[in-house]
Amino acid sequence: MSGAVVERIRLFFIESPIKMARLQGVGNVKGTVKRVLVELTASDGVVGWGEAAPWEVFTGTAEAALAAIDVYLRPVLIGRPVKRVRETMALLDRALVGHAEAKVAIEMALLDIVGKASGLSVADLLGGRVRDTIPLSFSIADPDFAADLERMRAMVPAGNVIYKVKTGVKPHKEDLAHLEAMRSEFGDAIDLRLDYNQALQPFGAIKILRDVDAFAPTFIEQPVPRDNLDAMAAFVAALDTPILADESCFDARDLNEVIRLKAANAISVKLMKAGGLLKAQAIMAIADQAGLPGYGGTLWEGGIGLAAGTQLIAATPGISLGCEFYMPHHVLTEDVLEERVANRNGHVVVPDGPGLGIRVSEASVRANARILAER
Repeated sequence: MSGAVVERIRLFFIESPIKMARLQGVGNVKGTVKRVLVELTASDGVVGWGEAAPWEVFTGTAEAALAAIDVYLRPVLIGRPVKRVRETMALLDRALVGHAEAKVAIEMALLDIVGKASGLSVADLLGGRVRDTIPLSFSIADPDFAADLERMRAMVPAGNVIYKVKTGVKPHKEDLAHLEAMRSEFGDAIDLRLDYNQALQPFGAIKILRDVDAFAPTFIEQPVPRDNLDAMAAFVAALDTPILADESCFDARDLNEVIRLKAANAISVKLMKAGGLLKAQAIMAIADQAGLPGYGGTLWEGGIGLAAGTQLIAATPGISLGCEFYMPHHVLTEDVLEERVANRNGHVVVPDGPGLGIRVSEASVRANARILAER
């Protein structure tokens, strides 16, 4: 592997059906979600996989990610030494502004190759594991709350105790009724979290947040639009419940501003925002210094992207608030892995094998791909 270079790139545009609609403050999803899968082949024959899973109201589109890799990043990648991951990522940043999802998909695939060739997991490459399992959070976002409550009745006895409620989409009184129903039925046996996805406006938000504060959530995520950091800081000062920044914290520059204004008590770390596992670790290094724990967030990743997320969290002590890596098990009707990343007793089990620790089904990829870009 010492001299191996990137020899071939194949891109697959996937549109995956989902089992249920999802209502979220910044936008809703129903029917299908779109993703781009990246397969890199090194000159010694080792293959690595990555995934770009944008969301058009959050980071960008899958169509744009496909074009970014195929047109702009492919010429940079072909012939690059596979082991020089950090240097390659810097070259990609120089070649194309933005498109974090496209870039992280490439980095996943490079790390997958390096790990497979060396017999090490991606977590090992990132510094070694500090945890083997990650507490799993399931999002309460079905338009039919009764259906979500029924899911909880099956999931709580099985050990799934963390639930993040998507609030601010329905009327406030309805949100309060749902929170009351959950607390009445499950009490303190569940770890309750709230996520407004920017749904509130700063004016009047504090009254709404004081109402939900009474249900003792572990955190309230991104109550107002991302640029309203002064309002976020006011919530931090006024409420007992910690405030978690998601859309307000894409990169290190955002995080430094959040810290300066004391606008959050914790942050959501998403690979599709950060643009790389290495960048995500760098963001958490800053958060660690400020005493802000991290939460493993997602957009609409399937098994490849979430395997990368588990490897990141396994090797990053500060991402200690669990993860929401539930899509392949609970929302996607099918995925492209031969075997899904295991969930056990309310935790995601970090794969043990080399690289990302997964096996991709070529047949499933081809069966689900709408577009194949190969040259």
